[in-house]
Amino acid sequence: MPRRPATDNLLAALAPVLRRRRLRWYVFGAQAVLVHGRPRMTEDVDVTVEVAPAALPGLVAALGRAGFQPRVDDVAAFVARARVIPFLHRKTGVPLDLVLAGEGLEKEFLSRAVLVTVGGVRVPMIAPDDLVITKIMAGRPKDLEDAEGVLAAHRDKIDVPGLRRVLGELDAALGDTDLVGCLEQLLARLKRASRAR
Repeated sequence: MPRRPATDNLLAALAPVLRRRRLRWYVFGAQAVLVHGRPRMTEDVDVTVEVAPAALPGLVAALGRAGFQPRVDDVAAFVARARVIPFLHRKTGVPLDLVLAGEGLEKEFLSRAVLVTVGGVRVPMIAPDDLVITKIMAGRPKDLEDAEGVLAAHRDKIDVPGLRRVLGELDAALGDTDLVGCLEQLLARLKRASRAR
């Protein structure tokens, strides 16, 4: 029987903790790219979770009992600065970045997350459209390759006008970006690749 990937073991340990605490959450980043159709090597797991500040110490303690160790000494100070808690899953040695959901887009992403089975465990995963948005916002070459791969894999299901609208709103809010232009470049590349086949 093939061994379960380390990242699947991490999600198998994480999911019950978040489920028992009735928290809304989703997996994003490289794990989501892998699930949504682009082969990708990954050495960590990224999760966004909606948790009240008062419930955070209890969550950290519950994760500790489930085998997750914070990778920072002062969790509260780090969260105040970065809105993320970096953990290490002791059993597998795989890092987990637990991002605390903010207002706006992350709340929308939580409401649109889709349930998928990863290594036999049902987990909420960021929706493909929302993953494309996060990857275009990140803007690094590997993120744009990821966005293009997800667009290609979900060509007939992606809401391109919706992507343009959200990215346009972000462009207007941020003032010095061209996220819509980036999307258009990716779409043009996919069109050229499709014609070349």
